Amino acid sequence: MRVLMWHVHGSWATSFVHGPQTTLVPATPDRGPDGRGRPDTFTWPDRAVEVAPGRLRDEDVDVVVLQRPHELRLAEEWLGRRPGRDVPAVYVEHDTPRRTPSDAGLPEEVVPDSRHLLHDRSDIPVVHVTHFNRLFWNCGRAPTTVIEHGVVDPGYRCTADMPRAGVVINDPIRRGRVAGTDLLAELASAVPLDLFGMNVAGVPGRLGIPPESLWTFEDLPQARMHEELARRRVYVHPYRWTSLGLALIEAMMLGLPVVALATTEAVEAVPPEAGVLSTRVAALAETARALAADPPRARQMGKEARAHAVDRYGLPRFLRDWRRTLQEVTR
Repeated sequence: MRVLMWHVHGSWATSFVHGPQTTLVPATPDRGPDGRGRPDTFTWPDRAVEVAPGRLRDEDVDVVVLQRPHELRLAEEWLGRRPGRDVPAVYVEHDTPRRTPSDAGLPEEVVPDSRHLLHDRSDIPVVHVTHFNRLFWNCGRAPTTVIEHGVVDPGYRCTADMPRAGVVINDPIRRGRVAGTDLLAELASAVPLDLFGMNVAGVPGRLGIPPESLWTFEDLPQARMHEELARRRVYVHPYRWTSLGLALIEAMMLGLPVVALATTEAVEAVPPEAGVLSTRVAALAETARALAADPPRARQMGKEARAHAVDRYGLPRFLRDWRRTLQEVTR
C-alpha cells in the first residue's frame, strides 16, 4: 500500500511510518510546513520516501492521510485527484476543538458543539487520536473512529539522578495558557524544572523565573531528549487543553512518574499508581517537589507508569489499528 502523508507531528508521524506501508512524504526545497520531508531529529525507516510535489501526479497513491484542513486543497492540487472522491482518504484529528475567538467577527461556539470541517461529508472518515477528541468534536455525517496513540518504545532508562522535574512544551510562549506555560512559575517555585522543546530559549526571563529554577533545552534530537528526561525524577504535564501530548507517554515509557493537570485525555492515560492528577496547581507542585526528594518512590511510580504506557500505547497495537483502518478505507 502507498500512502501520502504530510510530515506534521514528528512523534506521531514517526510511529505511523513504522507501519508496513510505503509512506510518501512531500518535500519542498525550503522544507516549509507543507514540505518538511524526512526529519533530522527522528529515526524513520527507509519505506518513508520523500517526494517532490510536482511528481505526485505520476505517483501511485492508494490513500491520503490528511491532518490539516488545507491539505484537502493541497492533495487535490498536487495529486490531481479529490480526496474522498477520486482517491480514498482519512482525516486524522490530532487536536481538541477550540472556541471561535470573539474578536474574529464570528459567533462563538461552545467547545462540545464545535463542528468539524468534515461535518457535512460522509466520504472521509475522521480518525481521532483520543476518545476525548471524539466526544467533544461534532463530526456530523462523517464516520468516526479512535486510534489511540502508539509510541516507539524508547526503553526503560530512568536513572533519576537529578532532583529536578522535566516538562516538554513546543512554542511555550505562543501556546500560552493552552499548554499551561503560565503555570511554570508556580511549579518552578516548588521544584526546579527543565523545559524541553522548540523555541524555549529565553522563556525563564519572559516568565520572570530565576534561571536556576528553570533550565531550557532547545530542540534536542529525540534520542538525546529521552536521555536527558530519564535523568529527572518526575515528569510534569501542565497542559490545560490538548489532545494528549506524546511526550507524556514517552516520559512514562522512560520510567518517570507523572504529575499532570486532570484535564482532557490525561485522566485516562495516567493511572493512580503511575502519578498524580489534579486541577489544583498547588497540589501538583507539592507532589512534584516530594517526588524529586524521594528517589525510591519516584522510581517505583515510574515503573508503574512504564508498565501502563507500554501496555496501552505500544507501537504494535497502534500499527495493527492503522493497518486495519487503511485496508477498510481502500476496499
